[in-house]
Amino acid sequence: MKVLVTGGAGFIGSHIVEELVDSHYEVVVVDNLVTGHMKNLLPQVSFYKRDVRKDMDEVFAKEKPDYVIHQAAQVSVSQSFTDPLYDCEENIVATLNILQSSAKHKVKKVVFASTAAVYGNPSYLPIDEAHHVQPISFYGLTKAHAEKYIHLFAHTHNLDFSILRYANVYGPRQDAHGEAGVIALFIEKLICGESPVIFGDGNQTRDFVFVKDVARANVAALENGKNEIFNVGTGQETSINEIIDHLAVSLRRPIQPTLRPPREGDIRSSVLKNDRAQSMLHWAPCYSLQEGLLKTVQFYQQENPYGVQEVIS
Repeated sequence: MKVLVTGGAGFIGSHIVEELVDSHYEVVVVDNLVTGHMKNLLPQVSFYKRDVRKDMDEVFAKEKPDYVIHQAAQVSVSQSFTDPLYDCEENIVATLNILQSSAKHKVKKVVFASTAAVYGNPSYLPIDEAHHVQPISFYGLTKAHAEKYIHLFAHTHNLDFSILRYANVYGPRQDAHGEAGVIALFIEKLICGESPVIFGDGNQTRDFVFVKDVARANVAALENGKNEIFNVGTGQETSINEIIDHLAVSLRRPIQPTLRPPREGDIRSSVLKNDRAQSMLHWAPCYSLQEGLLKTVQFYQQENPYGVQEVIS
């Protein structure tokens, strides 16, 4: 079976590609390399440098993928406020383009990377998939609209799908500049000998899920969970201050963060209920926060050997 992964040279996408290869799928990657990197790609993977907002028929016609995992996106909440038009193009127009090519070339299923940001400020915790969709950022809004296109394509073109609403994904290869993951930002600051910046008081909470677990959820969704929406998270609520504490233990050094005012579009608290993914995708997270953070710090130390040195192994 062949899987086409958009954004497959990026942070999450490259881990999905590795999981697919390990599961004996043939893999085709499409990436414009704006945030992705060639060094993230395995040698046995076919690669096309393409803008997924534009015509993809040539790639689909040549490769004839059985499945599509649509990972390519603009994923920064803050950037969605500064450039909402680009956010719309990357997250709605590109998705529509992929859906059209998938329907035309008889793809069996599209797995779509969505986000917990579609829920907006939660009415209750943990958030389940029945929670109202009321985003407070343009990023969440574009992902919510992309989901609606997917539902309509399923109805009008008989195109199967699974929608995965990610919690806060972290892990090796996350770009602190391009993808704005708070853990990657913290570690980069520490490596450079700077104080990590917290927007707010640090008591805001998130559901931090390790990227390898997210990759496993995508592969599980290829054969399971037809025409369903799934939260992909740990079900564990962790504050930003607790992340700082965990990093201090891993690095064997005290960390004094710099506090700044909260940012527009940031949610106070979020944690996802993952029961549906467990029962229908037969998936559950394997990595604890401590394990995931340790692997992430070790990765950045290897990338920056003259930065932070001490890690508990």
